Amino acid sequence: MSFPIRLMFLPLLLLLCPPKVQAEKMVLMTSWTAQAQFAGYYIAYEKGYYKEVGLDVEIAHPSLTTTPLICLQREQPDAIMLSLMSAMDFISQGIPLVNIFQDSMNSSNLLISRWGKDPLKLNGKKVAIFNADPNYLTYILSKKEQLNYEIIPCTSHINLFISGAIDAAMATTYNEYLQLLQSGFRMGDESIYRFSQHGYNIQEQGVYVKRSYYEAHTKACKQFAAASRKGWEWVATHPEEALGIVMKYVRSDHAVTNLTLQRRMLQEILNLQLDADSKKREFRVRRDMVEKASRLMLECGLLRRAVTYEELIVP
Repeated sequence: MSFPIRLMFLPLLLLLCPPKVQAEKMVLMTSWTAQAQFAGYYIAYEKGYYKEVGLDVEIAHPSLTTTPLICLQREQPDAIMLSLMSAMDFISQGIPLVNIFQDSMNSSNLLISRWGKDPLKLNGKKVAIFNADPNYLTYILSKKEQLNYEIIPCTSHINLFISGAIDAAMATTYNEYLQLLQSGFRMGDESIYRFSQHGYNIQEQGVYVKRSYYEAHTKACKQFAAASRKGWEWVATHPEEALGIVMKYVRSDHAVTNLTLQRRMLQEILNLQLDADSKKREFRVRRDMVEKASRLMLECGLLRRAVTYEELIVP
């Protein structure tokens, strides 16, 4: 009689002690070393938002010589952070990527002249850009305005800029621009070209996966997006507490920075997340910006073919 009795109580035991479901592993590689630009993802991990939706997320940072895309091609991370234009470039080359979360709504790109001159008057001069994630807007500006810049790709160009080894540099409002201010370098408005104010306001960083990965892990990708959004919304209402968590990652990654710079970076990142029209955090890719980016890149020979909004976005 004992065997049937145990069977009778089995459903109750399963209800009281349900079997543990193993969390799905996902590796996210950021676009740079640890910094406040990635605060929302750090918070989603630290506050358990990823675990709440059944994800075991690992946040990895690239080295100075290894780009996230190279790692993705080697099947190392599952998801990578890229600028919208970079993702479109790779798609046009036959690398099918889809956006699963967008945290940038505006362009942070600046072109800063070393000599206090209008960047549009530096014909043929040396302009530094990052080699890890090409600044397509600099190429576009050079071609459309017939400036014939001598593009100098490099890993870090702040010292080159200050020393006068280059004539201008691409910068972002949340990073290199702040570094220059912190170093004591003063820049007048005449020496700064703000792309967002001249018809080039194209959103930047988002999280991308291969289309094949999305098709095999659709639920996990949607759960990742929801938890990441929750993380960023928490950051927006608790910036100082979030900053403390950012600095923990900075120290662990041995990133060269400081608290003051990271505080200002976080403030600027949160500002850039506000949609230019709605003034809200929408965390979405805008169709009009994809269409503008595709047109500009095609006109300047930076795409092999047009890339559509539908190719980037998942249902």
